[in-house]
Amino acid sequence: MSLRVILLPPLVSFELIKNNISKESIKLRKFERCEKYYKNYSKFFEENKMLGPNALWLIELLCEKMNLKPGMRVLDMGCGMGLTSIFLAKEYGVTVFANDLWISPTDNYRRFVEMGVEDKVFPIRAEAHALPYAEGYFDAAISIDAYHYFGTDETYLPYHYSKLVKKGGQFGIVSPGLTREFSSGLPEAMKAHWEPDMYAFHSAKWWKDLWAKTGLVDVTYAETIEEGKELWRATADFDLHAADSEDYLTLISMIAVKK
Repeated sequence: MSLRVILLPPLVSFELIKNNISKESIKLRKFERCEKYYKNYSKFFEENKMLGPNALWLIELLCEKMNLKPGMRVLDMGCGMGLTSIFLAKEYGVTVFANDLWISPTDNYRRFVEMGVEDKVFPIRAEAHALPYAEGYFDAAISIDAYHYFGTDETYLPYHYSKLVKKGGQFGIVSPGLTREFSSGLPEAMKAHWEPDMYAFHSAKWWKDLWAKTGLVDVTYAETIEEGKELWRATADFDLHAADSEDYLTLISMIAVKK
């Protein structure tokens, strides 16, 4: 699995990013919750740079459509440096299990202590197919810019992920994706910037069908994120987006409820 490194530090304000891409007349929404963190904890975010699309923007978008309440147990799957886990604990008062394979749980714990959430966020290192959690343990499972790395396997949801959440619990993902599936193969212009793991990018419809056919969940929302392409390329994969003349690339969001 290759990781796409963010070139702008996450403390870069919404206004600065907007100004940097205004030449293309792109208008992005404001992320008021995120901006509060960039303003109040600028040193922390300067020292903890993220990978890929801005994960705090994406978690704010996802949570607007979910029903999270204080005291819930939430799995943050593929949490990276735990920034989304910090956001969940501070904004929604939930208890978070911050699960990542690649980032040291000790380093994440230090970040959680620094941000004052060590009593609500617990760092775990575990591979997606060997998760150490009891069945039905979580009220919600969330994954930001990570689920596509392991979840395209048709058996992953029924054999692994669905078992972690209790009946009536929620699943939420945001991933890089496509506005539509490639009908005639990968466009020639994108080939120079395409990496093998990017074949895990799919449309919202593709993801909805993948989950819905299992009968294990009700998919309540599966859509292309408005301004998804602009939000993604504001912080990552600039050359790939420049080559995407047919507007395939976007961000997708999906929410489901366990039956």
